[in-house]
Amino acid sequence: MPWTPPLSPSRRSLFCGAAGVAGAALLTGCSDGSAPGRHAGIPLERRLREAAVRDSTRLLERYDTTAAAHPALAERLAPLRAAVAAHAAALSPTPPGTPTPAPPGSAAPSASASPSGGTGAAAPAGGPVPAVPAEALTALADAERSLSQARTIDLAGAPGELARLLASVAACGAVHAFLLTSTPGAAS
Repeated sequence: MPWTPPLSPSRRSLFCGAAGVAGAALLTGCSDGSAPGRHAGIPLERRLREAAVRDSTRLLERYDTTAAAHPALAERLAPLRAAVAAHAAALSPTPPGTPTPAPPGSAAPSASASPSGGTGAAAPAGGPVPAVPAEALTALADAERSLSQARTIDLAGAPGELARLLASVAACGAVHAFLLTSTPGAAS
């Protein structure tokens, strides 16, 4: 009896077809969904650095508002705030004291802006400082942790030297989060 092909495709042929389609999709690449030319002419490293400086500036503002709301915490926050200021200076794409021009057609950054213009990672959120000092420290630690995680995500796409700097700053932010939620002087 002669062999006749089945009328419906087999599981094996469906699986091979699906694998072929998936492989073709991987080979063609993916788009980040941003509009073409959105960052035309601005190098990736500069965009990442400018976003990192904006995020550090927001975090500095968060330290200042927390210290103003809870003067008793100011001494404890001073060294951490100084480190964040040093991070902003180190991440700056221009030498200290040189004003950074805004990209054409850009507006002032908002607290909800994406830190690197497309990674989707959240920058530290602003908002009112909690009335209880321990809660204010926890909120500041959450902002540090959030920014540390955003920088860890951003370093994956950053050029070599900037990636190393972002990794160091992200690690420092994680340490800050720990220090803000630990009890000073307590034995571990």
